Amino acid sequence: MSAVSPTDPSHGSHTVTARIMLALHLSVLAASVAMIAYITYDTLLNISFVTSPRYLKIQFWIYLFFLTEIFVEFLLSHQKGRFLLRNAIFIIICIPYISIIHHYDLHLSSQAYYLLRLLPMLRAAFVLAVMWGFMSKNWINSMFGAYIIMLVATLYFLSLMFYVEEHTVNPGVTDYWEALWYSVMQMTTCGSSINPVTPTGKVLGVVLSAEGLILFPVFTVYFTHAFGRTRPDGKTTAP
Repeated sequence: MSAVSPTDPSHGSHTVTARIMLALHLSVLAASVAMIAYITYDTLLNISFVTSPRYLKIQFWIYLFFLTEIFVEFLLSHQKGRFLLRNAIFIIICIPYISIIHHYDLHLSSQAYYLLRLLPMLRAAFVLAVMWGFMSKNWINSMFGAYIIMLVATLYFLSLMFYVEEHTVNPGVTDYWEALWYSVMQMTTCGSSINPVTPTGKVLGVVLSAEGLILFPVFTVYFTHAFGRTRPDGKTTAP
């Protein structure tokens, strides 16, 4: 098969599309990071977001931007049906639920509100994982990078939720760093001296431990593969 000529119109179109996608991903990542920073700031200062018109306006426009970005990607996609299937969950995530709830004066638990607030983190983690895949030439490295990104995002998300639930009733959780320490220890299954006292905190502890048991073996697989590639025959020795 002959190589594509740099003067081929299809080659130029592909390059333009790739640049547009990169710009869209960078914009989504910047908007997500800004929103997560905003959420983290008012969470640590115990600021109520439900009564903040500024927050409602900011998150509405950011979610609208997310939906617009997905729509543009859909238009640029050559396999639109596959694109919709692959991004269905992110389309659902990017709906401005809090604005809808506030508009219709609906009432949810504080846990549900906080969960809805941190949904942009999933979109940001996904975009970062996709960008890592673009930059990595090896699919193993690409998958491992995506795994690390999702692991860190999940840890941060769950540690914030643990802090929100526990810091007002648990004497062992006086600041966010203790909640983060608990989350890291639970995820590594080492355990800590902090014991959750709320039902949500106990559930989060189980989720963190289960995630650690499921995901940490990926490290072993990755390093075994990396070690195997250093041998001349490409194989590892038996233990």
